[in-house]
Amino acid sequence: MAQALDALEGSLSDNTAQKIGDSNSASSSASVTVTKPIPYTFDLGNLLVNDANPLPPNPSQAQLQATARDCAQALINQLLTTCPITSSSDGVLMTLPPPTTPLPREKPVPAEKEPTKWERFAAKKGIKDKKKDGIMVFDEEKQEWVPKWGYKGKNKEGEQDWIVEVDEKEERKHGKQHEGGVRNEGRRERNEKVRRNQRRQRANERKERKKGDGGG
Repeated sequence: MAQALDALEGSLSDNTAQKIGDSNSASSSASVTVTKPIPYTFDLGNLLVNDANPLPPNPSQAQLQATARDCAQALINQLLTTCPITSSSDGVLMTLPPPTTPLPREKPVPAEKEPTKWERFAAKKGIKDKKKDGIMVFDEEKQEWVPKWGYKGKNKEGEQDWIVEVDEKEERKHGKQHEGGVRNEGRRERNEKVRRNQRRQRANERKERKKGDGGG
């Protein structure tokens, strides 16, 4: 009984090895040259190959695999023979041409953003945006470059002076001890300016929401 089982096991092993060998020989013998009655068309920018050759009725899995293999081989051949290949420190690179097949968007085109109140006013008056020329400015007194805003910024100039000029009108209006004295006047003005801008921003957002609700 044991001898019969050993013989059966050996026979199965031989058959399996033969099938694997046949499969490897078939795959190795597949030609890199692919010829079809109807030539392929390519969109190399999208790594796309179009095969207009009809499939047989009720194609088998092997036929589908062979067709897919031919398409992949034809695409690789076209890439290697038409696209420029360069070598760099990052490795071997291939430059693809621009895509020719338009692809649908995943999401709809975003609606054009409504201009803000300031943008409408600036367009009406012909006001152009100021060019941003960096965050540093040269301090003539210190003879060095300092930030325009923030820590040790130019906008805080005078706040650390040991003597501060007093505005008599503001002194009579607010008193000598109003919110830390005149030394904090610049800070109060900056904070008030920030609050004004925030109020305007919230007002503009409310207007835009109302427009959106009315339009929907």
